[in-house]
Amino acid sequence: MDWRNRSRDAIVVGSGPNGLAAAIELSRAGRSVLVVEAGPTIGGGARSARLTLPGFLHDVCSAIYPLGVGSPFFRRLPLADHGLQWIQPPAPLAHPFDDGTAVLLERSVKETAENLGSDASAYRKLMGPLVADWNKLAPALLGPLCLPRHPLALARFGLYALRAARGLAESLFAGPRARALFAGLAAHSMLPLEQRPSAAFGLVLGMAGHAVGWPVSRGGAQMVPNALASYLRSLGGEVVTDSPAASIEELPPARAVLFEVTPRQLLRIAEWRLPAQYRRQLEDYRYGPGAFKVDWALDGPIPWRAQECLRAGTVHVSGTLEEIAAAERLVAAGQIPERPFVLVAQQSLFDPSRAPAGKQTGWAYCHVPNASAFDMTDRIEAQIERFAPGFRDRILARHTMSPLGLQAYDPNYVGGDVNGGIQDLGQLFTRPTIRLVPYATPVKGLYICSSSTPPGGGVHGMCGYHAARAALRDGL
Repeated sequence: MDWRNRSRDAIVVGSGPNGLAAAIELSRAGRSVLVVEAGPTIGGGARSARLTLPGFLHDVCSAIYPLGVGSPFFRRLPLADHGLQWIQPPAPLAHPFDDGTAVLLERSVKETAENLGSDASAYRKLMGPLVADWNKLAPALLGPLCLPRHPLALARFGLYALRAARGLAESLFAGPRARALFAGLAAHSMLPLEQRPSAAFGLVLGMAGHAVGWPVSRGGAQMVPNALASYLRSLGGEVVTDSPAASIEELPPARAVLFEVTPRQLLRIAEWRLPAQYRRQLEDYRYGPGAFKVDWALDGPIPWRAQECLRAGTVHVSGTLEEIAAAERLVAAGQIPERPFVLVAQQSLFDPSRAPAGKQTGWAYCHVPNASAFDMTDRIEAQIERFAPGFRDRILARHTMSPLGLQAYDPNYVGGDVNGGIQDLGQLFTRPTIRLVPYATPVKGLYICSSSTPPGGGVHGMCGYHAARAALRDGL
């Protein structure tokens, strides 16, 4: 029987980590579930492809997974039995400086602090208690706003997290190394570092680096959705690809439909079913800066001046706190920075399956204004060359994706926004609208389970998990 002609308890539109997480949670509860994917392969932002030369495997969008290995939901699933293997680089993160040195975020808080000079004590005082509370904090931080199970731990985190990253770094740290390390972590927020709650992102990523690491998935990002889909099928769930849903009317009958899409796509697919006031709220949803992405096939490792950078899976190429803050401030103002904050991943150093023997892959992106058409390739490569002289000489081939290229690849990346919407105080927990249950639309049986819901962007599956729990509470 054709999949379109049979009813299910639930249909999930979209096969990214959140869509698959929603489908798994519903299947574990005994519901019949179908996942419908528009593209030829599953995965959303967690896919791998041969983007440059034969033998080189690149992560198309996401690459490093601190929240994947730390996800309270994923950690309960037997994903290792379905092919997912995490590889932990010796150090989660490196941050090089112009003097040829670098500071590393080590798994140990103590070892990290030892490289921060006079700020060692301040770093231990900040991160030590938070890392110790990781298992208490992670469920609260990776979910909707609710009464916390561990209010004291959350209050201690909130004391720092609700601040602007620059103000927090300058008040706690006296030296440039600790300030720059924290600024790079906080810049993942895609917010100006002078804006709250940018500090929260720096704290969460730093805590995760110490508590669970920043791993890559052996065999490429694609292995994450592949493992999720394999487990889903073992529970009886179904997945179909090459099946775009231009309208909700094209879907088979179901008691509930969960959409792993942003408000823009939800309006297109289900507009006529949504009440006018809710439609207006979705139309007012705000998207953040875009990303410009480059992948390289390299004739050897990136020649970092600070050799310790080769111990890290991720490298923040950005210089000082002041430089990072200036770049992110320009992006927020709709301008192009001359020296962008660049995030580099070097997966093949730790996963030989990514490149031919003796060769390496490189992965990087920077923030740009939403939907920017400016080609950032030269500026990204200049930043890397600044800290790794001779880098350009090792480039065998490159592949670039502009913000609109990212959107064409995955419509959820509106204008290149990889977080599914800006995550400032106005949209941190009230995404996509202000509702008691943010995953539920006003229409019975229709839910949204993408990163446009709490807790937002990242490969962790928690948006999908919480949307599925909301559907089950509603009687699905």
